[in-house]
Amino acid sequence: MFNASLRRSGGSLIMTIPPAYVEQNHLDAGSRLFVEINGAELKIKPGRQRPKLSELLAATPDNLARVADWDDMPALGAEL
Repeated sequence: MFNASLRRSGGSLIMTIPPAYVEQNHLDAGSRLFVEINGAELKIKPGRQRPKLSELLAATPDNLARVADWDDMPALGAEL
C-alpha cells in the first residue's frame, strides 16, 4: 500500500499515481481512468482507450449496404 499526498492546482486537488502502477498499466499523461466512489473508498482502474478513427475505419466491412446519394441528402435535424 502507498501513502499519497494531495496538492492543489487551481480549484482541483491532485494525487500522484505511483510510477509502478503507471508502468504496470501502460499509462501516460492523458490516459483515461475509471473512478469509483464507495463511501470513503476511492477505486481507480485503467479505462479503456478510445479507438483511433483509422482503427475504426480499418474494422469496417467493405460490403456494407450504402444509401444512394447519402452525401447529397438535406440535413433533417441538428447534424450541422
